[in-house]
Amino acid sequence: MKFLCLLILLCLPVTAIKVGVTAGPHIAILTEVQKAAKKQGLDIEIVEFNDFIMPNAALDQGDIDANIYQHAAFLKDHVQTRGYQLTAMGTTILLPLGLYPGKLKSLKDCKPGATIAIPNDPTNGGRALKLLAKAGLLTLKDLENPSVLDITENPQGLKIKEVEAPQIPRVLGDVDFAITNTDWILAAGLDPKMALFQESKDSPYANILVVRTQDQTKGELLQLKALYQSAATRKFILKEFKGAVLPVF
Repeated sequence: MKFLCLLILLCLPVTAIKVGVTAGPHIAILTEVQKAAKKQGLDIEIVEFNDFIMPNAALDQGDIDANIYQHAAFLKDHVQTRGYQLTAMGTTILLPLGLYPGKLKSLKDCKPGATIAIPNDPTNGGRALKLLAKAGLLTLKDLENPSVLDITENPQGLKIKEVEAPQIPRVLGDVDFAITNTDWILAAGLDPKMALFQESKDSPYANILVVRTQDQTKGELLQLKALYQSAATRKFILKEFKGAVLPVF
């Protein structure tokens, strides 16, 4: 019987796809999915990127078949501004945006003129400003994606420093506070529980599985989606990250 099962597995056609992810939780989760996929004849090659720009460029150019790293607002911005023909196939995980201590260790210590680092890409920058507004540190115009120019009240004269998201953990010692994504915190070996203030679980910024629009009905990509959004993957995420990363499927 074991020989027969092995023979069946060996006879299964093997399909290969390349999936782009950023460092941290995305790699750990996709590695787990990769193991399950192999048993079904799907070979997933994981391609790691170290910024938020190249994964969509690589997907649009056909260098990879899918990516998992961004939320819907980020994808929408890239589609509109860069002309990419990319589509979301489903949700994956939520990496809550958090406000982390830098030189100051508590929001109670926030002083006039304090410096706060936020991501410099438009959508995560707007997301960070909304978090500051929710924390009561400033007031914004009611916009889907505000920028620093849309701050209407800044009673403490906070200085907003825009930094590339992956670099923010490295500048914590140079700013009073910083806002960044959980994946970059984990990739830097830091504890997301350090966050002084964080997005709620019902945040609209869940990460998504993205493919080229023309490929969204391909069997191997539908298989990838099903494997990712499985009960086994959910169980792995909850056990591995203990609430720091949330499955949203």
